[in-house]
Amino acid sequence: MDMNRREFLQLLAMATAGGFLLNNSESYAASDAQRIYDMPKRGNVSLLHITDSHAQLNPIYYREPDINLGVGGTNGQPPHLVGLALLKHFGIRPGTPEAHALTSINFVEAAQTYGKVGGYAHLTTLVKQIRASRPGALLLDGGDTWQGTGQALWSRGQDMVDASIELGVDIMTMHFECMYGAARIKEIEEGAQSGKIEMVAHNVKTTDFGDPVFKPYVIREINKIPVAIIGQAFPYSTIANPRYFVPDWSYGIQEDNLQLMIDEVRKKGARVVVLLSHNGMDVDLKLASRVTGLDAILGGHTHDGIPQPIPVKNRAGTTLVTNAGSNGKFLGVLDFEVKAGRVTSFNYKLLPVFANLLKADAGMTQLMQKHRVPYEAKLSEKLATTDGLLYRRGNFNGSFDQLILDALMKEKDAPIAFSPGFRWGTSLLPGSAITMEDVLNQTAITYPTTTLTNMTGQQIKSVLEDVGDNLFNPDPYYQQGGDMVRVGGLEYTCEPGAGMGKRIQDMRLDGKLIEADKIYKVAGWAPVTEAARDKGGEPIWDLVARHLRREKVVRITAPNTPKLKGVAGNPGMI
Repeated sequence: MDMNRREFLQLLAMATAGGFLLNNSESYAASDAQRIYDMPKRGNVSLLHITDSHAQLNPIYYREPDINLGVGGTNGQPPHLVGLALLKHFGIRPGTPEAHALTSINFVEAAQTYGKVGGYAHLTTLVKQIRASRPGALLLDGGDTWQGTGQALWSRGQDMVDASIELGVDIMTMHFECMYGAARIKEIEEGAQSGKIEMVAHNVKTTDFGDPVFKPYVIREINKIPVAIIGQAFPYSTIANPRYFVPDWSYGIQEDNLQLMIDEVRKKGARVVVLLSHNGMDVDLKLASRVTGLDAILGGHTHDGIPQPIPVKNRAGTTLVTNAGSNGKFLGVLDFEVKAGRVTSFNYKLLPVFANLLKADAGMTQLMQKHRVPYEAKLSEKLATTDGLLYRRGNFNGSFDQLILDALMKEKDAPIAFSPGFRWGTSLLPGSAITMEDVLNQTAITYPTTTLTNMTGQQIKSVLEDVGDNLFNPDPYYQQGGDMVRVGGLEYTCEPGAGMGKRIQDMRLDGKLIEADKIYKVAGWAPVTEAARDKGGEPIWDLVARHLRREKVVRITAPNTPKLKGVAGNPGMI
């Protein structure tokens, strides 16, 4: 007899619990894929959404966080749920493919069962499959697409521009794209992407006269229904990243201007209005409560895989808010039913991209191979092996970040090290080779300089307090996304729910309290100032590679994380 999708997933869960692997034979994989990716069209307007791919063209392993704390009103609310709490909230059965894609539960074993995720050749196949039943569907890209790998860095994003065109992206917004510089992003917008992918960002303007740098929105017809896509670039690009890349551009949330754009497109006849955002989900949730006229916000930046949209009420209606994860791991599919000039219903599914279940598209594969050839030898260099799981995601540290910290302290002969709390960066299973490509997957930015700085104890505390406030400020508009700066050598206590200047406590080095006026040597990387850029320094990937060549085998130890206060029972941690 035939099984429906729920019955299939339940059977698969029982098989997984019993130690069986997902079937790798071609015929069974095709059957699995048909059931997992079956999504009948339910509406007359369809939008496909990817975000934060971070240039990961090939299938990868990517471990979701085991700690993503919410404070104040966000405590216990999406996206600040992890593990079983997340699965329970969204009604997802443990032991299923979806459970593995969305959580870190039994990650190594589940990754060995289900295989790698993402990969643009596999994503292309899924996009084509979904579009086949949805004529006119738009594919939207939330940005952070051109950055995140050595290949993207060395090609200045060209590999991802070409891949996005091949994938069929229609409209995109941005964040790390701007770290290639204003001239480069405009070169791509007006060159390779012209007439193919439109870049939208209502909140990027010139610093002199406030002129728009990009189109604020586009209006497209889907099945004769006018649909407006408004772009929202990362609002803190010139604070979180070096301003010197885009010195003549200003950003910001620009809530009032967004409302003007919504009203404008409605007057022009748009029946569906969507914000393609790179704000981060907490910011999007607040924004949705304060502006009116948006049917949905398709968000990015914070890499949250959200299985179902969060409905947010405002003074004129309800806006759906969601986020489609990262690294090419998910494809969000949103169907709207539009009747009598307005949205009457919707259907949404966040589809995990399992490389084992989706055949690689031949055209995309060929394009990827062409771009890789010039860099293959360097990327494939084996530097060392790891005896345990290497990962990044989590509010305070990850084992790959700990590796970077250890390398900084050893190579710079420093007792303390800082590493940025980036959320991009792939995972490696125990026993894997660590290649140059793997190191670049954690470090490939356009401001990679390593530093050695003399800092007072008070300055160290100030750095930690500032980053902690970016992460845990109860007002989402003061959050900049990302995670806490990773700290090597230094031990401390963190109270996320405390006020500014009071979260960081009991800082110690070798068991001794840090003294406010004492000077400490601190290693780091990714400085954002022009002075640091002009001073120069070794790129972080060269330092880490040298360290790994000497170590040969990475012995995984628990990452250095702070003691936490006031978070007992928080469902944002396991």
